[in-house]
Amino acid sequence: MIIKRILSYILGYVSVTVEGYFVERFINICLTKKILLSHMDREKSTILHAKIGIADFKKIREIARTTKCKVKITNKSGIPFLFKKYKKRKLFVIFLVSIIGCIFISSKFIWNIEIKGETKIPKDEIINELKEYGLNVGKYKKNINTQFIINEIRLKRSDISWIGIDIKGTNAIVEIIDGVQKPEIVNPEEYCNIISDQDAMITKISVQNGMAAVKEGDIVKKGTVLVNGYIEGKYTGIRYVHSEANIQAKVWYSEKAKAYKKVEEDVKTGKEEKKYSIKFNNFKINFYKTLSKFENYDTIEESKKITLFSNFYLPIEIIKTTNHETKKQMVTYDDEVLKENLIKQLENKIENRLSEGNVINKQINYTKEEDYIEIEVIYEVIQNIGTKEKIVF
Repeated sequence: MIIKRILSYILGYVSVTVEGYFVERFINICLTKKILLSHMDREKSTILHAKIGIADFKKIREIARTTKCKVKITNKSGIPFLFKKYKKRKLFVIFLVSIIGCIFISSKFIWNIEIKGETKIPKDEIINELKEYGLNVGKYKKNINTQFIINEIRLKRSDISWIGIDIKGTNAIVEIIDGVQKPEIVNPEEYCNIISDQDAMITKISVQNGMAAVKEGDIVKKGTVLVNGYIEGKYTGIRYVHSEANIQAKVWYSEKAKAYKKVEEDVKTGKEEKKYSIKFNNFKINFYKTLSKFENYDTIEESKKITLFSNFYLPIEIIKTTNHETKKQMVTYDDEVLKENLIKQLENKIENRLSEGNVINKQINYTKEEDYIEIEVIYEVIQNIGTKEKIVF
């Protein structure tokens, strides 16, 4: 439907009113001669409103005479009429042709890079990696080898398990799936000990191969040998092996911080100023004076790239800068509110460090002073510990 509308606008059409006693016969003859009447609307039995192409309009004059109907043009639309209207305005035509030419040329380049996927890698870091291997804003699309870029990044970065690049219009869509960092794997044929990778208290140890160096209830430090990579027999002596064991331990995670009750903060006054600029690729034009009228302020910058369609970006960017006036003000926090917020912050820090395990206890140590409060959050976690370390002779 949209394509038909665009085509009719390119070829041009007229809106007509047909009036007469034989309007029905007029419509039938048009259908017989395959003359397309669109958007037909009967006002009365003697009046018809419709749209018709320029080429077909010339044909209906004879039909109108045959059916004794009057045809009146009520509107003209489309590019042919637009050019006719402005044919004496050469500068306008030149400008229009130039714009169309610029859009056509710009369609051959990449003007936006869209990063998708839940990745912990900073966007700027990804953009720099892509640029290093030949994908950046302003790059000619035919010179981009997406498979080469994918292969190089996969080889270089172990923190990316999958990357896909899809070029749509002037938009490069880059999708990333983070990789999981794996510990160094010791060859099963090599002799190894198992050492502790945490400060912990052993709660369970089950050795399949090797000799246990600790027992349940032992407190161990990071780096302590948990299982020796050898077996000692009464008659066979010492025989080195590749250690295998399942070791569970109680591990403590803690975070500590203090928060002051009275803090000098920048508080917004409610006054703001908005400034605009336009950016053509790397060339920026500011529509404002550089300095702000505020002495102290926070700045929020928003940018919007101009698009014709969902994936057809132009090398034009509208930038809106909003300055919010601020003033220094002493803010006093309630003890309970301060305590609650600080506990949440510390819990989030600990939970971000936890990769696995079962939290069996949570302890909060609270110290209240005249000017500040201090919080320590401790998680007690049961988890598997131990990493293999190759025995070097």
